[in-house]
Amino acid sequence: MKEIGRLHIITDFAFQQHYSHAELARLAIQGGADTIQFRQKHGSFRDVLASALEVQRVCEELGTTLIINDRIDIALAVGADGVHLGQMDMPASLARKVLGPDAIIGITTPELRLALKAYQEGADYVGFGPVYPTKSKSNPIQVQGIESLRKFCAASPLPVLAIAGITTQRAPEALDAGAHGVAVMTAVSLAIDPRMQARAFADAVARAVDESPQIGLFSEPI
Repeated sequence: MKEIGRLHIITDFAFQQHYSHAELARLAIQGGADTIQFRQKHGSFRDVLASALEVQRVCEELGTTLIINDRIDIALAVGADGVHLGQMDMPASLARKVLGPDAIIGITTPELRLALKAYQEGADYVGFGPVYPTKSKSNPIQVQGIESLRKFCAASPLPVLAIAGITTQRAPEALDAGAHGVAVMTAVSLAIDPRMQARAFADAVARAVDESPQIGLFSEPI
């Protein structure tokens, strides 16, 4: 099975304009992120492609996994390692045909039935959230909470990333609830020092895993 990272840092140029996507990616990786997720919702294809190419070069240089949010065309164009898709994006089964067997495909799945569907369609991991309140979505769905995350992880056939409102204090709690890892955006991109903040997340995740080696383990459905 493909290796799914435990600390996904999502690049951001919507909530801040101090750092470019590539600059954030470099700082996050230097801080300990094992996966970068490039996320840019607006702009022309050429502009998005240019930014994604810069991030791809950083990830290739530093040997870090690159996931593209939503845009399969951008993932193909830059040779990314995979995509993270929402429920309104291309189905995982079709994404697999387009990207091939080696691509990492993640799907946001706020309900267990959607996680089971993602598994059947060939996804590699699922994102569950919002676990905590977040301001990074203009129309967020109802906050799920840590107990819902625990139940979801116990039943999911795929590794689970906890999404939304994740802080350095909450990351160990999410992993203790069964999440394989966490996805973080503004907690790093809006930090005074994104590299130090990424390091704080990486340390928190590493400690949680060291204290409980069973974190993130799951069983495929029979």
